[in-house]
Amino acid sequence: MDHLVLTVIARDKPGLVELLAQCIAGHGGNWLESRMARMAGQFAGILRVAVPEAAHADLAAALRAMEGQGIRVLLAPSGAEPTATWRSIQLELVGNDRPGIVRDITRLLAEHGVNLESLDTEVAPAPMSSEMLFHAQAQLAVPMELSLDLLQQRLETLADDLMVELILRPEE
Repeated sequence: MDHLVLTVIARDKPGLVELLAQCIAGHGGNWLESRMARMAGQFAGILRVAVPEAAHADLAAALRAMEGQGIRVLLAPSGAEPTATWRSIQLELVGNDRPGIVRDITRLLAEHGVNLESLDTEVAPAPMSSEMLFHAQAQLAVPMELSLDLLQQRLETLADDLMVELILRPEE
């Protein structure tokens, strides 16, 4: 069995995941893992499936045919997992919303070879005021050779410039 990664986007409506699952299973595939969400009236997801190599072309054609139902699917072969050794770190950030927070944080992480494994963000009103707060939670893969103290120091300096609170926690 080969693994494929699918990216899906469609106008949100009941039954979308079931249609995908039916298509994948109908071609001998096995749904392995996924991250999916509804946002701004759209449904988006990424999933990894195991599919017999002989079924790739037929599955790809069936997924392309779903475009007629308003479901767009991109297919890619799964890649090799990185061979570097990493430490898993949780990052939490809260601050007044403004453009550029994600850009500035991710630039600093990339400059230090830190891989962003997952990122969840939202903008919501502050509990006691009408100010909009930006919230982010990220799972980071930090190279073993990178000093956590150095990373913490650089992130804290940036957090001061951005006027956000930032917490780093090793994954337990």
